[in-house]
Amino acid sequence: MATKTVATALQRTLTDLIDLGLPAKQAHWNVTGPHFRAVHLHLDELAAATREHADSVAERLAALGVSPDGRASTVAAESTLPGLPAGPLADRAAAEAGILAATITGLRAGTAATGEPDPVSQDLLIGIAADLEKQHWMFQAQTR
Repeated sequence: MATKTVATALQRTLTDLIDLGLPAKQAHWNVTGPHFRAVHLHLDELAAATREHADSVAERLAALGVSPDGRASTVAAESTLPGLPAGPLADRAAAEAGILAATITGLRAGTAATGEPDPVSQDLLIGIAADLEKQHWMFQAQTR
């Protein structure tokens, strides 16, 4: 039961991290506005960070004997994140899209679920949440 709880939290996090990285690149390619350069570069940094975090989560799943599932069909079916509109995206809209905040909310739920059964997985999720919360703050600061 404990492994299933941890595996579910980690798989959800993996799915959301993969899904966060995709719209981060989409926004990176389509961002416009007076804060273009700062937001454009920051979106690229966010996309890179999500790939690293997703890799860490997938490796933790594998270490627990659970096969991580990062297939596009799984991400499309199971992601809990809101979508990103197509086309040009104003810098403020990119910074406030809600996708990063939704990822953080999911991470906090995963942190709560993994604390008792697996403090090592919880620690991993806490570190990722701390990084993404910092990223979220930095996006907000750039466009206010």
